[in-house]
Amino acid sequence: MAIGTVLRSEIRFGIVYYLHRIKTNHQTMAEHNPNARLETFCDGVFAIAMTLLIVDIKIPSTATITNTNQFWLTLKHLTPSILAFLLSFTIIFITWVNHHNNLKSISKTSTTFIYANGFLLLTIVFVPFPTSLLGEYLFTEHSAPAVILYDSNLALQALGWILLCTSQIKSKLTKGESSKMSVMADRNFAYFAFVLYLLCAIVAFWLPVVVAIITIISWIFWLAYGLSIRRQEKD
Repeated sequence: MAIGTVLRSEIRFGIVYYLHRIKTNHQTMAEHNPNARLETFCDGVFAIAMTLLIVDIKIPSTATITNTNQFWLTLKHLTPSILAFLLSFTIIFITWVNHHNNLKSISKTSTTFIYANGFLLLTIVFVPFPTSLLGEYLFTEHSAPAVILYDSNLALQALGWILLCTSQIKSKLTKGESSKMSVMADRNFAYFAFVLYLLCAIVAFWLPVVVAIITIISWIFWLAYGLSIRRQEKD
């Protein structure tokens, strides 16, 4: 109970902090970046979603611990939750990096872009819920709904990227031709991700654990690919 109270207090503090940051820094940042307020708001959403992932990882109050061996055994039972946490943290972090770079490609916004961005953020905020289910039920006989929900949300996240990139291109928000090509490349990856995770969500009805493994491997690929792109940009 005490740990949960502290975590909730920290989350409330984080929300207040980012709202205060938006209010105090907007005018100064806007002089250099017209999208400063949008970027600050999005950063706050990503940070809060990442923080919420850890809330459900705790030793059950019903657990009986009378010696060290029982303590280790109880911690062992948290392993699926910790793995789900690490996966989701990686997903949100990679998405934040990509979103940050994507916003560098535009010099203005539009109504369509704002709503597409809002839909993408909705899929980010939703991540902690299927993460909690995945951690609790992955290695049980009832894992299918958790994996289906998890990958369905990833498919919706990919759809959010498609809408976001399409709005940037159609509304001519990009800074130049190179930025436009970068956004188009992001959209192509989003199409691939949408098909992949939609198929994973369907297959998870029968092979949930296998799909969970495929999902983990796919995000290891996205991470490795992103790092290689950053190295190429530096070179």
